[in-house]
Amino acid sequence: MELMPKGKLIASALLAVVLGTGGAHAAQCGNTSSGFDAWKQSMAQEASRAGVGQRGLAALQATSYNTGTISADRNQKSFRYTLEKFMQVRGAPTIVARGKRLKTENAQLFRNIEARYGVPAGPLLAIWGMETAFGGFMGDTNLISATATLAYDCRRSEFFTGHLIAALQLVDRGVVSANSVGAKHGELGQTQFLPGSVLRYGVDGDGDGKIDLVRSRADALASTANFLRAHGWRPGAGYQPGQPNYVAIQGWNAATVYQQAIAIMGKQIDG
Repeated sequence: MELMPKGKLIASALLAVVLGTGGAHAAQCGNTSSGFDAWKQSMAQEASRAGVGQRGLAALQATSYNTGTISADRNQKSFRYTLEKFMQVRGAPTIVARGKRLKTENAQLFRNIEARYGVPAGPLLAIWGMETAFGGFMGDTNLISATATLAYDCRRSEFFTGHLIAALQLVDRGVVSANSVGAKHGELGQTQFLPGSVLRYGVDGDGDGKIDLVRSRADALASTANFLRAHGWRPGAGYQPGQPNYVAIQGWNAATVYQQAIAIMGKQIDG
C-alpha cells in the first residue's frame, strides 16, 4: 500500500526512548543492498542491548533487503494530489457506502468502542476503508524484512530503527512471527499499525486474551480508537478541520489530504 510516514509513526527520538534504545543508532545505514548483511550483525547487537530475545534476533537474521519497500518509500505520489483527486483515486464513495453498511452490521461493536474510547464509528470506518479496503488487502510483504530495510536505509534510519526493535519485540511476545506479512513500510493489520504503535496502542478488543490486528476486526478497530484517544480525541467533540478532534486525525497521518479525506468520509458515514 502506498503510504507516507504517519503521525502514528511516533517521532523517532521519542520512540527510541519508549522502546529502550536510548536514541542511539550504532548500526551503519546504507543506500544499497551491499551493506545490509553487515548491518544486520551490528543491528543484532543493538537489538540485544534493547532487550530483544532469541526469537526476535533470529527473525532479524532471517531478513532480506526489500527493493519493493525502497521503491514504495520513494514513490508516494497520491499524497501530492488535490483533495478531489485523492478521494477519487482512493475510492471515497465506495468507502462511504460500505462503511455505512458495516456500521449497521457491527453496531454493537462500534457502540462498545465509543463507550470505552469516545471515538464514533465514522472516522474508524473511514480509516479502515482507506487503509486496507476493510481488511481486503493488508499487504504482501514480509513485515520484519520491510521494517529492517527501512531501518537500514539512510533516509529515515533512526526513525525506523525504533520500529524494527518493536517488531522484534513483538516476535518475542508471539504477537507476530518472522513470516508475518504486512504493507511495504512494515504496517500491520486491518488499519495498518507500524510495530511501535502496536506496542503502545494495541489492545484486545474482542476479549480473547490476545492482540491480533490481522484476524480480529474488534482488536484492530479498538486499537485504532485507543490510538486516537491517546492523540487527543475528546468524546463528543467534532473532528472536522478546526474542531477539537481533528488533531487526533492529524496524529494518525501526516498528509493533509489524507486527514481531510478521513474527516469528510467519517462525517458522511456517521450521517
